[in-house]
Parts: sequence; structure tokens; C-alpha cells
Amino acid sequence: VQLVEFGGGLVQAGGSLRLSCVASIDPGRPFMRYVLGWFRQYPGKEREYVAVPTWSGEKIYYKDSVKDRFTFSRDNSKSTVYLQMDSLKPEDAAVYYCAAGERGTSQTQQGYDYWGQGTQVTVSS
Repeated sequence: VQLVEFGGGLVQAGGSLRLSCVASIDPGRPFMRYVLGWFRQYPGKEREYVAVPTWSGEKIYYKDSVKDRFTFSRDNSKSTVYLQMDSLKPEDAAVYYCAAGERGTSQTQQGYDYWGQGTQVTVSS
């Protein structure tokens, strides 16, 4: 599984960004068997979850600090997940990672086996 994130950049506080993560998966292993979520990492800190779905995708777990501002979505036809980030705050500035796993939903990085290279989000105050 290879994951590539797009959409990071510099934005003013209060602005919006939309991150995309495209998954490349070996033939015969359907995209739907994987749980994909979003994490972020601050310098010197461990990765923390931002938005992770349940296996069915019916429920999305959001970190408290991003609830009502970030929206997770998934397009199985494009093997892509998205993170719409609105009302961005300076404290949202971090490297954002897409992660994939086959072991069900998890709010810890240990629950995922595959990671993208990360995309930097910078928020100016």
C-alpha cells in the first residue's frame, strides 16, 4: 500500500484547506478492506489522530480540538480520503499524515501499518 497526500500549504487563520490522500493498493486487495485515517505531528511530538473512521465508515472519530471544523470523507471509487479543514487556527499547524490499516479503527498510530510521506500545514496568525 502506498499513500500520497496532497493539499497542504500556508493559510491564514480562519482559512480552509482540503487534504487528499490517494492510496495505491496491490490488485486483488480491495481499497474497502482498509481503514484510512488522518494524523498530525508537531515537532518533537508523537503523531496524534485527527480523524479516523470506524471500519464501516458510519462513524468518524474526531479529535476534540478539531470537531465542527474538520470533516473526513472517503471516495472508494477514487481510493481517496479527504480532510476538509475549515476555520484553521495557528495550533493546527503541523505535518499531516494519512494512514491505512487492516485491523479496524484505531486512534493510535500503532493501529496502522502504512503511512504517507506527510504534508505540511502552516497557519499564520
